[in-house]
Amino acid sequence: MKELCKYGTHRVINPVGVLPQAADKIDNTMICYDNEILVDVDTLNIDSASFTQIKNACDKDIEQMKEMIENIVNNKGKMQNPVTGSGGMFLGKIKEVGKNLSVDVKPNDYIASLVSLSLTPLKIEKILSIDMKNDKVKIIGQAILFETGIYAKIPDDLPANLVLSALDVAGAAAQVEKLVKPNDNVLILGAGGKSGILCAYQARKSAGPNGKIIALVHSEKNIKDLEKLGVSDYTLVADATKPMEIYHMVKEITPELVDVTINVVNVPNTEMSSILPTKTSGTIYFFSMATSFTKAALGAEGIASEALMIIGNGYTKGHAEFTLNLLRESPDLYELFNERYGN
Repeated sequence: MKELCKYGTHRVINPVGVLPQAADKIDNTMICYDNEILVDVDTLNIDSASFTQIKNACDKDIEQMKEMIENIVNNKGKMQNPVTGSGGMFLGKIKEVGKNLSVDVKPNDYIASLVSLSLTPLKIEKILSIDMKNDKVKIIGQAILFETGIYAKIPDDLPANLVLSALDVAGAAAQVEKLVKPNDNVLILGAGGKSGILCAYQARKSAGPNGKIIALVHSEKNIKDLEKLGVSDYTLVADATKPMEIYHMVKEITPELVDVTINVVNVPNTEMSSILPTKTSGTIYFFSMATSFTKAALGAEGIASEALMIIGNGYTKGHAEFTLNLLRESPDLYELFNERYGN
């Protein structure tokens, strides 16, 4: 047998020498090696950019979507959308723990993965259903977590599906807490989605009463949720792919532009809509997996902006508990997430 690697390179089939996320194909044989965890999976939470691309490519036909997802997993050994490159996460019950691992979980523990499906060996026996509203795919299947793979036990005080939805974007709000300072003016692109709602809530906390939170949504139906939470000073309904329109809208609110922009949209071509409304001394956090970092870098250069641009790493230390605590501390936030994702 190959020498086992804590990063999972022993599962890489092609090309040899890369890590599982960058691999075209990995070994999804559901044998639990000594440094792995084998999980019986019941739910996939597909990354929003990936789910949107699959949905559009299949004209919202559920049977075609099932076939596309199955083909991706069969061909790659993992759920990594070949167009967006992104994955998602899973919910499942631990079946086996490798003998070389010293971990805080055991068989039958219910967990949510906190590493991307784009690097996770996955085998789907059957797709049972697809939740078009919440990007969830119910399956019969199994997955492997590597030695360095992180996860969270499902707590007793929160519904499992609500936890899965929150943890899927746990890194976003936790990063906002680090980036937004008191009195900052903050723009959130995609504020109506699950990551956007969490980011807006945390931005309000971090910026305080003297900061301005500008929430941009693509549909008026999202306005009511933001108003109920009381997290935004201004809510704009606009197309995030139209940078000049957004620039002028933001400039009318705050002529000096914003200190921090958070991009959590799930469609491409929103890079300049993030850069233009941000001070040249400001910070832009691209959490969206639909972001082209080439477009962002060259676009910023083209308008002489030296704003700090941060790649949206889904991990930051303590992000899982941090995000779940937001749901615990705010009854309104909990109610909103439970209505949307708790079933």
